[in-house]
Amino acid sequence: AVFIELYQACIPLPSQDLVKDLKSELSGNFEKLVLAMLKTPSQLDAYELKEAIKGAGTDEACLIEILSSRSNAEIRELNQVYKTEYKKSLEDAISGDTSGHFRRLLISLAQGNRDERETVDISVAKQDAQALYAAGENKVGTDESKFNAILCSRSKSHLRAVFHEYQQMCGRDLEKSIDREMSGDLESGMVAVVKCIKNTPAYFAERLYKSMKGAGTKDKTLIRIMVTRSEVDMLDIRQEYVKNYGKSLYTDISGDTSGDYKKLLLKLCGGSD
Repeated sequence: AVFIELYQACIPLPSQDLVKDLKSELSGNFEKLVLAMLKTPSQLDAYELKEAIKGAGTDEACLIEILSSRSNAEIRELNQVYKTEYKKSLEDAISGDTSGHFRRLLISLAQGNRDERETVDISVAKQDAQALYAAGENKVGTDESKFNAILCSRSKSHLRAVFHEYQQMCGRDLEKSIDREMSGDLESGMVAVVKCIKNTPAYFAERLYKSMKGAGTKDKTLIRIMVTRSEVDMLDIRQEYVKNYGKSLYTDISGDTSGDYKKLLLKLCGGSD
């Protein structure tokens, strides 16, 4: 990890030669982790989205994770970098690879137009809660576009009030309603948006836990989250991890990885809790 810090201090943007040298010297997950650390946050997001879209299958979980958790400013920068690096707009890339309401959800998120005001008008929150109830639990079929309009454009503080009002009104958590009303990628996407609005670090703690749970490790997810969140909210993620899973993130990474790969991940994690 020291070599990374030194390296990043000396060279603001990695030269292609250095990346090439590293690729020839390193291998496996350690190589992937080091190369991810050499990218700026928006370069890494753009690269991960590109990888998620290309090829036969789409990694919907990666698209959902990145687009539902980033701020407007991060989304704007991501759009610029994507266009520069890959010569097409992120919106076009998403459109060409997804369909239906799921596509609409991703494109809404990729526009980065969420209201960022902190003030909450409870009467408007009540109206939104009623609109969501009318669009889902209280009708035959589901009006997905209403969910999209409210969940992708309203401010986080407003939506937290909406979730509270919704629970009061129909005695059910909005996440549970989405589970009942939707399915597949759309359900996963909407639920991720709700989770990120409620508590972003808890959302990432859950993604990390699932990446290591059971047989085999989802290293791609583990690397992406450890690198993208290490200087954002890693301490909060660690706290949520211990609270929700009864052991530290540090312990789970230690037990699930090995060698230099493990050492560097633990460096990103920071301490044990």
